[in-house]
Parts: sequence; structure tokens; C-alpha cells
Amino acid sequence: MKILAIESSCDETAAAVVEDGRRIISNIIATQVEEHKLYGGVVPEIASRRHCESIVGVVDEALEKAEMKLDDIDAVAVTYAPGLIGALLVGVNFAKGLAFASGKPLIPVHHIKGHIAANYIAHPELEPPYICLAASGGHSQIMRVESYTKFSTVGRTMDDAAGEAFDKAARAMGFPYPGGLHIDKASQSGDPKKYRLPRPHTAEPYDFSFSGLKTNVINLVHNAEQKGEQLDINSLAASFQYTVADILTSKFVAAAKEFGYKTAALAGGVAANSGLRSMLEERCAAGGIKLYIPPIALCGDNAAMIGSQAYYEYTEAGITADGSLNAAATLPL
Repeated sequence: MKILAIESSCDETAAAVVEDGRRIISNIIATQVEEHKLYGGVVPEIASRRHCESIVGVVDEALEKAEMKLDDIDAVAVTYAPGLIGALLVGVNFAKGLAFASGKPLIPVHHIKGHIAANYIAHPELEPPYICLAASGGHSQIMRVESYTKFSTVGRTMDDAAGEAFDKAARAMGFPYPGGLHIDKASQSGDPKKYRLPRPHTAEPYDFSFSGLKTNVINLVHNAEQKGEQLDINSLAASFQYTVADILTSKFVAAAKEFGYKTAALAGGVAANSGLRSMLEERCAAGGIKLYIPPIALCGDNAAMIGSQAYYEYTEAGITADGSLNAAATLPL
């Protein structure tokens, strides 16, 4: 089954053709990073306008690279939630029109499910059940993946997501957007033990809280500026990255052990962080847990992951949508 998938939840306009949920035939991404860098973060109105400008060309290129026409496609899939509402609406309405005009089924996909499905493309042997850590700019949660379409939440962030904390702490340190990437690079030259940073407490053992940690770093930077003191920014970046990775890894591995999982996966934009990847690999190996991580290219927002999850939504659960499909800025799994 060949699915044409569309993703426009944030600042990437993406389209892909995916076969049977596991094989990428084409995968096209038009990024807006350089433009949003001017403002220190994503500007929703600009993102929506750029999606409008890019989506026709991106979809055409995805079909062209796949050497297919719309008639060769079996279904159209689209991210409908969660994300920036204006950005989502561009993709949803384009996909609705495409499905209606071609008579193809329309498959709605939850963005976080898509991130998890990136692992199916990278690792054909991976099958549920397993436990997954999804960490991105808007989400940080531990989930039990019971089937391809059934998930249950073990823990989630109570405030900031890990990716959001990375970006805001990076801005305070003087790094440009996207901050997580620059913190990762700076960390390579820093001492992760130089600055002792707080580890916020949560009422539930597998929930996360990054707001206090982020605020501590911002205050540390501002206090140093007011006193005319020089901070070791590379070491502060390394300390922050180590602390976030340690919080995520410790809770995730503990949850895997408590619920008896020997298979685990990492997903989301923060999955590209080298500190988190290496720490998880080391601790999962020590605990006898087989860990699956998607390649860097599939960690960020892309349409291939949406096409992968759409295959299972359609074949396993028979999920389709009609012309009444709407976008949603927030939507829990």
C-alpha cells in the first residue's frame, strides 16, 4: 500500500510517499529554520504563510521523486494534531482537497504517533509491544506502545517539554534558534559536572518537570551578567544537557524495568541529541533492554513518519476521515 503523507505541524512543510508503513519511496522537506532564526523561535503566522507557499511544490516533488502520479497512490495521510493550529490547517485542508479530488481515503495521524513510527522505517524488525520515550519541542512523555494504534501514557511533562527547555535555556546562553542543536555542539567542549543544576521533583514517579531547571539556568546567566562575571558557557551547556538527559533516561529506564519491558524506543526531535542518545544506549544495555533509536534524519518533523503510522491506522484500525476533519492544536494520545 502506497501512501502520500503530508506534515505541516510546525515550521517544516513535508510530503512523502511510503510503502506498507516501512519503506520510504520519497521524502521531501522544506524547512523555514533560517527565517525563524531571525526572531529567536517559530513565529506561527509566518510559518502558516510559508506552508501555503510551499505545500504544492513539496507534494509535487514527493510524487515526482517517487516516479508516481496521484492515481498510483492508495491513500492520502496528514498530521491533524497537535501543533500550531494555523500551520496544521494548511496541511489538513490541502490533504482533504487532494483526497476528495482523487477519491482516495484520507487518513488522519497524530503527530506524536508519527514520531514513534519513525522507528518502524529505521528498524523493520521492531514490533509492539514496547515502551517508548517521546521527547520533542512540545512533548515529553513515556508511553507503553501496546499495538501499532493503541498507546497508554506512563508519565508526561507537567510543564515545559524537554525541547522547549533546551531552546529557552539556549537563548539565555546566547545561542541562536534552534537552541537544542547549539547546546549539543557546545557540550562537546564543556564539563558536564561544572555546574550543579536542580532536578525538579514530581508527584508521580515517571512525570517530568523542566520549567524550574530552565529558569535556574536563565537566572544563573542573568545574575552573572549583572555582576560582570564570566560564565563557562560550554560547560553550562554540557551541564544542562547532562541534567536533562539524566532525568529523561533515569525515569525511562526505571519505567521499563517496573513494567517488565525488554524492548524500548526513543522518538521525537530531542532524540537527535547526542548526549541523550549515548546515555540511553549505555543504560539500556546495562539493564538488558534492547533500545531502538531512529536516525537523525527521521528525528525531526518529516512526512515519512506520518505515512508509516497512517498505514497502521488504516490497516489495523480502519481509521479514515471525511471532509469534516479539523485540525487541533492540542490532543492527548
